[in-house]
Amino acid sequence: MKYLFISLVIFFGQSLFAQDFKNHYIQIPPGGLYDFLSPTEKPFPLVSAHRGGKNIPGNPENSIETFDYTLFFNYAMIEFDISMSKDGVLLLMHDRSLDRTTNGNGLVKEKTWKEISTLFLVDDEERLTIYRVPSLSRTLEWLKGKTIASLDIKREVPVEQVIKMVEQKHVEDYVIIITYNVEDAQKVYAINPKLMISLGIRNEEELEKWKASGIPSKNILAFTGTNRKTADFYQKLHEEGILCIQGTMGNIDGQAAAKGEHIYQQLIEMGVDILATDRPREAENVCKKVRDKDHPHSSYLKH
Repeated sequence: MKYLFISLVIFFGQSLFAQDFKNHYIQIPPGGLYDFLSPTEKPFPLVSAHRGGKNIPGNPENSIETFDYTLFFNYAMIEFDISMSKDGVLLLMHDRSLDRTTNGNGLVKEKTWKEISTLFLVDDEERLTIYRVPSLSRTLEWLKGKTIASLDIKREVPVEQVIKMVEQKHVEDYVIIITYNVEDAQKVYAINPKLMISLGIRNEEELEKWKASGIPSKNILAFTGTNRKTADFYQKLHEEGILCIQGTMGNIDGQAAAKGEHIYQQLIEMGVDILATDRPREAENVCKKVRDKDHPHSSYLKH
């Protein structure tokens, strides 16, 4: 009960704050996502909030309320995870089990949406909140006109079903489909060749596999893993017309927390375009200092 009260206080405080300040949006005109996510002569670094925001008291991962909270302070892309209930409803959940992030228990795939939708989410400090598990349908409705989302589709979830819902909600210009190998990327491209795809390209071998895949560079973002690559490797990706997403969650975020935000600055100077991070506010502080206000892509940022 005590934790629920604390969450209520946090919620109403954030809601009041949001009324005036919730407007760090990335707005994409029809067909404009290719342009926004393509290399330019001058850097235009961005952040992607891992699971929408991590380690924020009162704000559980993979919740619309946390996505909103992240956008209070940052121009940020959002990454979230998609699972599916026993009766086929697509929903946001990272784990196979409900135990860690809700006040329920058991496997997601063994529970109906009716059962899951009655649960409350738990934050990273194991505190109960008043927030519910969001459906993918509701999340995509929230998304349009606010920011770009990277969709991490869990293995047991049919990618065709996710893409169908993206099409039904008309948010093709606001989503990136995460894939972990060329075969999965080819499958997404075959279903809908207009979609942007995040593909793991962490070395020369994976770069060559993409080149042989038949997927145009305009559809691809390169996730380069969670270990730093060389500036030459990032440059090779740029020469192919592809932006670089560097995962900083984990070691790199830890280094930045201990040693300072110049860690993010170094990555940007090496050629990283998007910092996929558990520390979006701190990473954005660096990105906004680098972004040129006169850059053509600045017109996509609405404040």
